[in-house]
Amino acid sequence: MFYYLYKRQLLRKPPVHINFSVAFQKQEPTEVIWLISDIMHHRWLLLAACFWVIFMFMVASKFITLTFKDPDVYGAKQEPLILTAITEIEKGQVTKEKRLPGEPQTIGRALSEDLVHQPLVHMERLELLRNVCQDASLKNLTHTTVSKFVLDRIFVCDKHKILFCQTPKVGNTQWKKVLIVLNGAFSSIENIPENVVHDHEKNGLPRLSSFSDSEIQKRLKLYFKFFIVRDPFERLISAFKDKFVHNPRFEPWYRHEIAPGIIRKYRKDRTETRGLQFEDFVRYLGDPNHRWLDLQFGDHIIHWVTYVELCAPCEITYSVIGHHETLEEDAPYILKEAGIDHLVSYPTIPPGITVYNKTKVKRYFSGISKRDVRRLYARFEGDFNLFGYQEPDFLLN
Repeated sequence: MFYYLYKRQLLRKPPVHINFSVAFQKQEPTEVIWLISDIMHHRWLLLAACFWVIFMFMVASKFITLTFKDPDVYGAKQEPLILTAITEIEKGQVTKEKRLPGEPQTIGRALSEDLVHQPLVHMERLELLRNVCQDASLKNLTHTTVSKFVLDRIFVCDKHKILFCQTPKVGNTQWKKVLIVLNGAFSSIENIPENVVHDHEKNGLPRLSSFSDSEIQKRLKLYFKFFIVRDPFERLISAFKDKFVHNPRFEPWYRHEIAPGIIRKYRKDRTETRGLQFEDFVRYLGDPNHRWLDLQFGDHIIHWVTYVELCAPCEITYSVIGHHETLEEDAPYILKEAGIDHLVSYPTIPPGITVYNKTKVKRYFSGISKRDVRRLYARFEGDFNLFGYQEPDFLLN
């Protein structure tokens, strides 16, 4: 708009070049004032047009950023987690709404509405866990020893008596930040450098394995314990994308050491020269003899091994098991049950970021043979059963 007004003004009058010293000598005062006013008018129009272009560029940049945000990496960089005091008025604003257990929640709903339903939901989850743990037919898939590998996954907050078992690719970064601040290593989330969060020599998060046997048992018995799960197959897709496709933290060993090892053993088409494909990854995970490669890969396997192998849920009595798909309601419930809801609040979760994406799962598994899918499910069947995830019939049959 400013551009067209400016152009019309230019067409109406020819460009004016003034030597001010001459103008004041040869022109009448009225003419000089008119000339100066005309020039200033042109310049103001040009300045306004520049501001308009800059403003539109900023709007377009913001739109592009929001449009192409990757849902699977929200945990890596999220809006700051701010230590806040929750007022008594906010705590009292709990409204009751009729809803069937397990019914999907609308993202963005006020968190207080669902606090009424949370105790029942979590009691049902723990009851299901206990029942599946007692199922002798699934014992090989649901039980494990509480080894050093498991104890290495559990982070300790002695100040508030909390144990958190890390389950990678389920948005664990934010929970680790919560514990880092609660432990006092940093005063706020904003002060935590991204490269420190996962550096366990700098983040001030002790592992349970660092304590003596008696201290370990004491904490397992007395502390509040929790971990988060998500649909097992969707978690594997997230792990594959994060470590072998995008690799945002620049961890070259996944592509240069782990990927070639999987390709050498599990790629059918030896003429294929592309990097690790999801089909290769699935074939490796579903192989009953995968453990010999796991030993070579070391602790890097934490991104795709089962929840059973990570957290030993049938051996350790957890207080709460959160679900990634209902994290908007589960996060404040966990903070409340841990007794720290008056100290911290979980950061806002981007709308739709935690919703199960069946279309994405279908797309990734579309080129995988039924035999390989069934072998993969056979390995992760314990996770599906323990945490109430439906068997993926659309992939198996």
